[in-house]
Amino acid sequence: MERNFETVMIEQCAPVLASLKPAGLFRYETRDCADLARRVKNWNEQLQPKGLRVRVLKGCVRTHQYLVYVYRESMLRAVLTDETVQGFLRQEGYHLPAERADCTAWLTQLSRRLCCSEEFPHEIGVFLGYPLSDVVGFIENSGRNFTCCGCWKAYGDPQAAQRHFAQLRKCTAVYLRLFHSGTPILRLAVAA
Repeated sequence: MERNFETVMIEQCAPVLASLKPAGLFRYETRDCADLARRVKNWNEQLQPKGLRVRVLKGCVRTHQYLVYVYRESMLRAVLTDETVQGFLRQEGYHLPAERADCTAWLTQLSRRLCCSEEFPHEIGVFLGYPLSDVVGFIENSGRNFTCCGCWKAYGDPQAAQRHFAQLRKCTAVYLRLFHSGTPILRLAVAA
Protein backbone atom coordinates (compact mmCIF):
# COMPACT_ATOMS: atom_id res chain seq x y z
CA MET A 1 0.00 0.00 0.00
CA GLU A 2 1.17 3.51 -0.83
CA ARG A 3 2.80 5.44 2.01
CA ASN A 4 0.32 8.28 1.93
CA PHE A 5 -0.49 10.65 4.78
CA GLU A 6 -2.99 8.27 6.37
CA THR A 7 -0.67 5.25 6.19
CA VAL A 8 2.17 7.15 7.84
CA MET A 9 -0.24 8.47 10.49
CA ILE A 10 -1.29 4.90 11.37
CA GLU A 11 2.32 3.66 11.39
CA GLN A 12 3.51 6.39 13.74
CA CYS A 13 0.43 7.38 15.75
CA ALA A 14 -1.67 4.24 16.30
CA PRO A 15 -1.10 4.36 20.09
CA VAL A 16 -2.37 7.95 20.08
CA LEU A 17 -5.48 6.96 18.12
CA ALA A 18 -5.98 4.10 20.61
CA SER A 19 -5.61 6.50 23.56
CA LEU A 20 -2.48 4.75 24.87
CA LYS A 21 -0.27 7.82 24.40
CA PRO A 22 -0.99 11.54 24.42
CA ALA A 23 0.83 12.31 21.17
CA GLY A 24 2.82 11.11 18.21
CA LEU A 25 4.93 12.70 15.51
CA PHE A 26 5.71 11.75 11.94
CA ARG A 27 7.62 13.12 9.00
CA TYR A 28 5.58 13.62 5.85
CA GLU A 29 6.99 14.61 2.50
CA THR A 30 4.95 16.46 -0.11
CA ARG A 31 5.43 19.17 -2.70
CA ASP A 32 1.78 20.16 -2.38
CA CYS A 33 1.49 22.40 0.68
CA ALA A 34 -2.14 23.20 -0.10
CA ASP A 35 -3.00 19.49 -0.10
CA LEU A 36 -1.25 19.03 3.25
CA ALA A 37 -3.18 21.98 4.71
CA ARG A 38 -6.46 20.48 3.42
CA ARG A 39 -5.58 17.08 4.92
CA VAL A 40 -4.75 18.59 8.31
CA LYS A 41 -7.97 20.65 8.29
CA ASN A 42 -10.05 17.63 7.21
CA TRP A 43 -8.54 15.34 9.85
CA ASN A 44 -9.05 17.97 12.55
CA GLU A 45 -12.74 18.24 11.61
CA GLN A 46 -13.16 14.46 11.65
CA LEU A 47 -11.06 13.65 14.72
CA GLN A 48 -11.98 16.59 16.97
CA PRO A 49 -15.15 14.86 18.28
CA LYS A 50 -12.87 12.01 19.43
CA GLY A 51 -10.57 14.40 21.29
CA LEU A 52 -7.77 14.31 18.69
CA ARG A 53 -5.96 17.15 16.94
CA VAL A 54 -3.48 17.27 14.05
CA ARG A 55 -0.93 20.04 13.63
CA VAL A 56 2.12 20.70 11.47
CA LEU A 57 4.92 21.63 13.88
CA LYS A 58 7.61 22.25 11.31
CA GLY A 59 7.81 22.51 7.55
CA CYS A 60 10.49 23.13 4.98
CA VAL A 61 9.48 24.33 1.52
CA ARG A 62 12.98 23.54 0.23
CA THR A 63 13.02 19.85 1.25
CA HIS A 64 9.21 19.47 1.18
CA GLN A 65 9.37 17.70 4.55
CA TYR A 66 6.97 18.40 7.38
CA LEU A 67 6.71 17.24 10.99
CA VAL A 68 3.09 16.39 11.70
CA TYR A 69 1.96 16.11 15.32
CA VAL A 70 -1.14 14.13 16.30
CA TYR A 71 -2.32 14.55 19.88
CA ARG A 72 -5.10 14.00 22.37
CA GLU A 73 -5.69 17.40 23.83
CA SER A 74 -6.98 16.15 27.21
CA MET A 75 -4.03 13.77 27.70
CA LEU A 76 -1.50 16.38 26.59
CA ARG A 77 -3.10 18.94 28.88
CA ALA A 78 -2.69 16.52 31.79
CA VAL A 79 1.03 16.19 30.98
CA LEU A 80 1.59 19.92 30.52
CA THR A 81 -0.25 20.95 33.70
CA ASP A 82 1.93 18.70 35.87
CA GLU A 83 4.02 21.06 38.00
CA THR A 84 7.16 18.94 37.64
CA VAL A 85 6.84 18.96 33.85
CA GLN A 86 6.22 22.71 33.87
CA GLY A 87 9.31 23.23 36.03
CA PHE A 88 11.36 21.15 33.60
CA LEU A 89 10.04 23.07 30.58
CA ARG A 90 10.74 26.42 32.28
CA GLN A 91 14.29 25.19 32.95
CA GLU A 92 14.54 24.40 29.22
CA GLY A 93 13.55 27.98 28.37
CA TYR A 94 9.80 27.68 27.87
CA HIS A 95 7.52 30.42 29.17
CA LEU A 96 4.49 29.44 31.19
CA PRO A 97 1.40 30.43 29.18
CA ALA A 98 -1.12 32.73 30.87
CA GLU A 99 -3.51 29.78 30.85
CA ARG A 100 -1.29 26.91 32.06
CA ALA A 101 -3.48 24.31 30.35
CA ASP A 102 -3.26 26.02 26.95
CA CYS A 103 -1.81 23.27 24.76
CA THR A 104 -1.66 25.59 21.75
CA ALA A 105 0.65 28.05 23.52
CA TRP A 106 3.01 25.25 24.61
CA LEU A 107 2.99 23.75 21.10
CA THR A 108 3.71 27.13 19.52
CA GLN A 109 6.84 27.39 21.67
CA LEU A 110 7.87 23.85 20.69
CA SER A 111 7.25 24.63 17.03
CA ARG A 112 9.46 27.73 17.23
CA ARG A 113 12.24 25.67 18.80
CA LEU A 114 11.96 23.03 16.09
CA CYS A 115 12.15 25.68 13.40
CA CYS A 116 14.67 28.08 14.89
CA SER A 117 17.07 26.14 17.13
CA GLU A 118 20.31 24.75 15.81
CA GLU A 119 20.01 21.76 18.13
CA PHE A 120 17.06 19.40 18.18
CA PRO A 121 14.88 20.15 21.23
CA HIS A 122 15.02 16.84 23.09
CA GLU A 123 12.38 18.05 25.51
CA ILE A 124 9.98 17.11 22.71
CA GLY A 125 9.78 13.74 24.49
CA VAL A 126 7.55 15.36 27.11
CA PHE A 127 5.17 16.46 24.34
CA LEU A 128 5.14 12.88 23.02
CA GLY A 129 4.19 11.43 26.38
CA TYR A 130 7.53 9.92 27.30
CA PRO A 131 8.13 9.69 31.06
CA LEU A 132 9.84 12.83 32.33
CA SER A 133 12.59 10.70 33.92
CA ASP A 134 13.41 9.27 30.48
CA VAL A 135 13.47 12.70 28.83
CA VAL A 136 15.73 14.09 31.56
CA GLY A 137 17.88 10.94 31.47
CA PHE A 138 18.32 11.25 27.72
CA ILE A 139 19.33 14.91 27.96
CA GLU A 140 21.67 14.42 30.93
CA ASN A 141 23.32 11.34 29.38
CA SER A 142 23.42 12.66 25.80
CA GLY A 143 21.44 9.61 24.71
CA ARG A 144 23.84 7.12 26.32
CA ASN A 145 23.65 4.91 29.44
CA PHE A 146 19.98 3.98 28.93
CA THR A 147 18.55 0.90 30.65
CA CYS A 148 16.66 -0.22 27.53
CA CYS A 149 15.64 1.06 24.14
CA GLY A 150 12.31 0.68 22.38
CA CYS A 151 10.04 3.45 21.15
CA TRP A 152 12.43 5.77 23.02
CA LYS A 153 15.45 5.37 25.30
CA ALA A 154 14.38 4.51 28.84
CA TYR A 155 16.40 5.31 31.93
CA GLY A 156 14.27 3.64 34.62
CA ASP A 157 12.99 0.12 35.20
CA PRO A 158 13.86 -1.78 32.01
CA GLN A 159 11.19 -4.47 32.50
CA ALA A 160 8.41 -1.91 32.91
CA ALA A 161 9.66 0.01 29.87
CA GLN A 162 9.83 -3.17 27.77
CA ARG A 163 6.25 -4.07 28.74
CA HIS A 164 5.09 -0.61 27.72
CA PHE A 165 7.03 -0.74 24.44
CA ALA A 166 5.51 -4.16 23.68
CA GLN A 167 2.01 -2.76 24.28
CA LEU A 168 2.68 0.13 21.88
CA ARG A 169 4.18 -2.18 19.21
CA LYS A 170 1.22 -4.57 19.47
CA CYS A 171 -1.24 -1.69 19.13
CA THR A 172 0.55 -0.44 16.02
CA ALA A 173 0.61 -3.92 14.46
CA VAL A 174 -3.11 -4.44 15.10
CA TYR A 175 -4.04 -0.98 13.80
CA LEU A 176 -1.91 -1.46 10.66
CA ARG A 177 -3.53 -4.83 9.98
CA LEU A 178 -7.03 -3.39 10.43
CA PHE A 179 -6.22 -0.30 8.35
CA HIS A 180 -4.74 -2.34 5.50
CA SER A 181 -7.81 -4.59 5.53
CA GLY A 182 -10.09 -1.59 5.04
CA THR A 183 -11.00 -0.25 8.49
CA PRO A 184 -11.03 3.57 8.24
CA ILE A 185 -9.00 5.69 10.63
CA LEU A 186 -12.13 7.28 12.02
CA ARG A 187 -13.31 3.87 13.25
CA LEU A 188 -9.86 3.10 14.68
CA ALA A 189 -9.72 6.35 16.64
CA VAL A 190 -11.02 5.80 20.16
CA ALA A 191 -13.23 8.53 21.60
CA ALA A 192 -11.86 9.89 24.86
